[in-house]
Amino acid sequence: MPSCHTDCIEKSVSNWFHKLGGFVGRNPWWFLLVPLFISAGLGAGFYFLEEREAHGIEDQFTPKDGPAKQERHFVKEHFPQNDSEFSRLRLYTEGTYGSFIAVSKSSDILSEKAFEEIIYLDGTVREMVGQKGKSYEKLCAMKSNRCFSNDLLDIVNGTASTIKKANLTFPYHISTSNTIFLGTELGGVVLNSSLIVSAKAVRLFYFLRENNKAENDDWLHGFTQVFSNLSDELNKRKIQVSYFTSNSREEEFKENSKSVIPLFSVTYFLAISFSIVSCLRLDCVRNKVWVATFGVLSAGMAVLSSFGLLLYCGMPFAMTVATAPFLILGIGVDDMFIMISCWQQTQVHDNVEDRMAATYKDAAVSITITTLTDALAFYIGLLTPFGSVQSFCMYTGTAVLFCYLYNITFFGAFLALNGSREKGNRHWLTCMKVPEPEDSPEKYNICCVGGAYDQETGKEEPMPINNFFKMYYGPFLTNTWTKVFVILLYAGYLGSSIYGCFQIQEGIDLKNLAADSSYVGSYYDNEDQYFSEYGPNVMVVVTDSKFQYWDKTARERLDTCLERFESLTLDGRSLVAKNMTLSWLNEYVKSGRVSNPNDKTIFMDSLPAFLQLSDFTQDVNISKQVIIASRMFIQTINVSTAVDEKNMLNKLRETANGCSEKLVVYHPAFIYFDQYAVIVSNTIQNIVVATLAMLVISLMLIPNPICSLWVTFAIASVIVGVAGFMALWDVNLDSVSMINLVICIGFSVDFSAHISYAFVSSKEVTANKKAVDAVYHLGYPIIQGAVSTILGVVVLSAAESYIFRTFFKIMFLVILFGAVHGIVFIPVFLTFFGICGGKVSDKKDDGRSNTLSQSGHRWVTQTTGDFNMKNMHELRAVAANSKVWSISSNQSSHYSSHSVNGKTNSVYENIEDCP
Repeated sequence: MPSCHTDCIEKSVSNWFHKLGGFVGRNPWWFLLVPLFISAGLGAGFYFLEEREAHGIEDQFTPKDGPAKQERHFVKEHFPQNDSEFSRLRLYTEGTYGSFIAVSKSSDILSEKAFEEIIYLDGTVREMVGQKGKSYEKLCAMKSNRCFSNDLLDIVNGTASTIKKANLTFPYHISTSNTIFLGTELGGVVLNSSLIVSAKAVRLFYFLRENNKAENDDWLHGFTQVFSNLSDELNKRKIQVSYFTSNSREEEFKENSKSVIPLFSVTYFLAISFSIVSCLRLDCVRNKVWVATFGVLSAGMAVLSSFGLLLYCGMPFAMTVATAPFLILGIGVDDMFIMISCWQQTQVHDNVEDRMAATYKDAAVSITITTLTDALAFYIGLLTPFGSVQSFCMYTGTAVLFCYLYNITFFGAFLALNGSREKGNRHWLTCMKVPEPEDSPEKYNICCVGGAYDQETGKEEPMPINNFFKMYYGPFLTNTWTKVFVILLYAGYLGSSIYGCFQIQEGIDLKNLAADSSYVGSYYDNEDQYFSEYGPNVMVVVTDSKFQYWDKTARERLDTCLERFESLTLDGRSLVAKNMTLSWLNEYVKSGRVSNPNDKTIFMDSLPAFLQLSDFTQDVNISKQVIIASRMFIQTINVSTAVDEKNMLNKLRETANGCSEKLVVYHPAFIYFDQYAVIVSNTIQNIVVATLAMLVISLMLIPNPICSLWVTFAIASVIVGVAGFMALWDVNLDSVSMINLVICIGFSVDFSAHISYAFVSSKEVTANKKAVDAVYHLGYPIIQGAVSTILGVVVLSAAESYIFRTFFKIMFLVILFGAVHGIVFIPVFLTFFGICGGKVSDKKDDGRSNTLSQSGHRWVTQTTGDFNMKNMHELRAVAANSKVWSISSNQSSHYSSHSVNGKTNSVYENIEDCP
């Protein structure tokens, strides 16, 4: 079948790189030193690192334009907080507070002795003074001209002995003055009817006024210090205590980024060690230890330059960016291995300039494809509404570009200098000239003799692993029965991946933003265990200023909407508690303070007096006898998991939108729940856009459209695999894993693009031989790149942070599946579509198509494969008796000397060059 090529751009890129390679080879010192000075200058941007650090949980891990933020703006504008009459129920933010949960070591925390411990802790908190000299009494939120207090302590009046005499009822306790909701203060409750028999946990809050952030932060820091210092003492008591403040998440999140810094040194040590071992040669001239070291240094310079530049520009530095250096190290080392592999395919007797030109020409398309796809995948990630994802993608995408730039300048320059050393046959360590092996074979010693090369090809001796791919792995892979096994293996992989995709859980658990050993984790665990029965008390806001509250029909429609909320269920469980809805309107109508609630004038005239005497003053916004907005409250229940939170939010919003009145539902926690509404759609959007972009790039740079489609197929296949096995590895789909799925797109292109381009570019004749040739040339570099990238992130598996461990898990899956696709699945699949090559035949031959013709005293041979001495042997019979002969190859244009019948004959590209 005739092949179709789209190689105009590929040829232009290759030709441009051919010229660049020669230029770098002629001027290596400029290309070595200038990047060093640029990197040093841009690296000074790290001076601004502390100023650019972004640790806001809300800013980084919630959608920037999420619906809840718009709802919060409406609530804030129409229901401003009253500092003199604090109400936790009516906060439009989480508030500023310290809190602790006391859990009884016995069966009942409401025993007198256990409650004495709680009262002791309460007194300790109230007496605590921050470093700025402010006590709780001076900073506390006020209600009725005194500090806001916990209802449970008010009931017992601060005396432990009265706790059993109080006859507490649950969830509402009716006291002499009012009705108190205890659902948020008592957990693990055992009831006899509504009377409390026992309880397992007590939770207390200490809210502060929000008018002085510095003093509040100081006091809250002291709060955590007090409980941290009391930990040993509390272990001896009858209760276990966990504690938390409104600042805890961000403080612990900030500490998380510091915990990963020591891992950088370990990572770079592993990367350098692996690179050196991979490039190690027993030949003291061909050894590339320094080349590997400078390759890793090049990746480090890319991180320094890119981060410094963006810090100069004021780009926020989120904690997720701390994982980028590990990733960039893998990308840079991967490109380094490709360039070294291409260098080894050049003729050793050529001058350095020509070898550099050939190296750049061969490596150009591979490293350009991977750079463009990686960088584009990251920059597409900027479309997401999560600040953490945007920050990571901007820093990492820019670092990828710098990595590419330094690879073709700084690293290329050192490769040229190393080539000059090899050209002079000098020792890799001492740079002293050493004899070549053929000059003194009887004195051969790997320490003082070097410079060996393949006498047949004129290239460097291939690595043993390369021969393994050519002689064993390639033929084994292209065996018919192996292909059948590979297809079955792929079917199993795909089936498992699809199953896993249906198990994906959405959303990030906020406790995962702190380290595993953080005190935050135990507080969240106790909260989930003992206080999950009653969820958020959600505001239902009437936003229509034209709503006629005095109209009985309108009130009935509103009541119907509230009843719809109360009837919501989830998997057979009620989602909203019945008879716990708090409505100022219903209370007003039933109060008897309005003689005729159906008359507008009477309704509006009587309303202010009712609001003043009740606790509903903050729930109605009245301006010029017009109710601009008002709010009611519904109590959610049975919300204990992230899935419950997502379903609750969706059902509440759907019910609000389905009502005939204009309603909005809001709670401060919805700011974080909003991630559920956008995470899936944004992930799919990024993947689709990035995949299409990868297809375009592949079509432009891989000279065959069918193989470009195979690259796109590999992207989709790896993404499905990573998403499926990610879920099976207990990783949720959240803003952190979204980052890694963006990475997945770029890396899945890397391996498949390398192998597809090698398949297309191969001069072999049959599809099977093209596959063998592709894995022979790129199998080892792919393994090197995969292992180096995994080594770059493996230390993160030991991190105490969920974010870093998640990064490792998904990167491991990405690299594993990408490499398996590159050296197993894609080569096999490409053999089924022979049109991906230039000339493909099913004919079994030796890979050469030679034609001998005699013209006077000149013999000419043309080969479709790499020209080497195997082709030469066929000429010996006719060439031995010829005075002048020439060989022309479509790949080789190099002078070399060979022995024919004991005589040295010269091979030239052009007939005219013959002596």
